[in-house]
Amino acid sequence: MTLIQENGSPAVLVQHYEKCFQRHGSTAQGVDWPNAADTLLRHKIMAELWESKGVNPRSIVDVGCGYGAFLDYLLTNSKQAARGYSGIDLSEPMIEWARKAYPSHPFTCQDILKTPLNDNQFEYGVMNGVLTEKLNLSFEHMETFAHRIIKTLFQACRHGIAFNVMSSHVDWQRDDLFHLPLDRLADFLTKNCSRHWQIRHDYGLYEYTVYVYPQP
Repeated sequence: MTLIQENGSPAVLVQHYEKCFQRHGSTAQGVDWPNAADTLLRHKIMAELWESKGVNPRSIVDVGCGYGAFLDYLLTNSKQAARGYSGIDLSEPMIEWARKAYPSHPFTCQDILKTPLNDNQFEYGVMNGVLTEKLNLSFEHMETFAHRIIKTLFQACRHGIAFNVMSSHVDWQRDDLFHLPLDRLADFLTKNCSRHWQIRHDYGLYEYTVYVYPQP
């Protein structure tokens, strides 16, 4: 499968989301989510990474930020957390749009697998929708990509990360989505990141969100 660059992220995923953005603009459909209500719920679940701990982070990195929808959520619901927000994405058109829409916040076009973030650079990190679609990638290729980017993000965040994948506990599975069994992910996280993780499979969508913390 063609990569954006050697040892980087799969180009097919970026190309897919850019087509969605070109067609639908800065909407839920523009990043291939079916509707705004479910997207808002996903943002709420991501923010509970730190809200469940009762803290207001001073620095957050949103990897796969798209056009900045999560920042928009924070500006409405958690202005203090929004002050420390940074967005990173591989799509130049989306980053360009986000920079114009939110000029007070940093947005960077960067492949963190090729150019990693610094260790402990941020307090918290989120990836919303980065690992939910695999398109024509094999499961094995997508899982390898997932392992690499999860570990890279975790190393860059001092207090924890959150990300979502499609659940394997559904009535049927789509070939183009990344349905990752819980036991496979749990084994990887425990061996490569931390033993301190939490699974959120309770919010009514056909996916689950994982919080990974370095400490209990």
